[in-house]
Amino acid sequence: MRGLVYLGPGKCSWQDVPEPTIRESTDAVVRVDAVTICGTDLHILKGDVPEVEPGRVLGHEAVGTVTAVGSAVTRMNVGDRILVSCISSCGSCRFCRESQYGQCVGGGGWILGHLVDGTQAEFVRVPFADNSTHRIPDGVIDEQMVMLADILPTSFEVGVLNGHVRPADVVAIVGAGPIGLAAISTARLYSPRCIVAIDVADARLRAALEFGADVVVNPMSDSARAVVDELTDGLGADVAMEAVGTPETFEAAVSLVRPGGHVANIGVHGAPATLHLEDIWIKNLTITTGLVNTQSTPTLVELVAGHQIDTSPMITHRFRLDQFEEAYDVFARPGETGALKVILTSK
Repeated sequence: MRGLVYLGPGKCSWQDVPEPTIRESTDAVVRVDAVTICGTDLHILKGDVPEVEPGRVLGHEAVGTVTAVGSAVTRMNVGDRILVSCISSCGSCRFCRESQYGQCVGGGGWILGHLVDGTQAEFVRVPFADNSTHRIPDGVIDEQMVMLADILPTSFEVGVLNGHVRPADVVAIVGAGPIGLAAISTARLYSPRCIVAIDVADARLRAALEFGADVVVNPMSDSARAVVDELTDGLGADVAMEAVGTPETFEAAVSLVRPGGHVANIGVHGAPATLHLEDIWIKNLTITTGLVNTQSTPTLVELVAGHQIDTSPMITHRFRLDQFEEAYDVFARPGETGALKVILTSK
């Protein structure tokens, strides 16, 4: 079979790789029907994630069809359509028993495309399959479901839940890429008074309005702080979310929040960010970070199946699996290509 192999910083290749097999009784092998590229994959290609070794098949988001199961797998059968979660869970370690699956110390956590071969291939071995996959409901298409592998639960858990979004809040979201758009969609579940989306790309700001933002700001031409101040009588946002992963956007999020407010950092950072404690300590701010646990995925699956959330319009470009290198190029240049999420399919 073929897979997208990381060859070191700045280099990857769609090439022949060994076909996965059942290694542990809790494994499943899944034929990849649809897969996408994450911003974290771009961080890996930049060399920001040194744990990823050359030779690793990348990817941690996919939907597919089960082709083989281990003897201990009880919740799925060959032929089932499933979502492969970005987080694997052993189900029995201390952290998994507390629903902190991202911190699994029993062999799970974020391992696909990181510590073991991932989903950007024709087939993938899924460890702890019973705990790390979700059956796709009837009537839900692959393009809807694949967004639940990572970006939707990440934005919901690390952004909305960690940020304690409440009814009537003013919420400022710095970054209107896929993570920011997913944060807008899931923040709306809590009836905020106003969602302000901030981005330097006008195309992404237009998408933010389509996904439910009330106000959009391009900081290249307008002051985000001035807009937020006008909405809040100068107090600042109740919740600010960082959805990019740069020091500048983190500091921007901190600057937008009111005293006693919450700053939820969602973005993956490849460089240190300054925490200006000399300025912010007196504001009683709560600043959170986090790796997604995906404990919210079953709820989000129900919301998608019930037509209350639909992230499939986020997909702007479509490719075949053998077009991975072209898809990465398009996804890595969103300012020029207008890409939000790309999807690659086996058909």
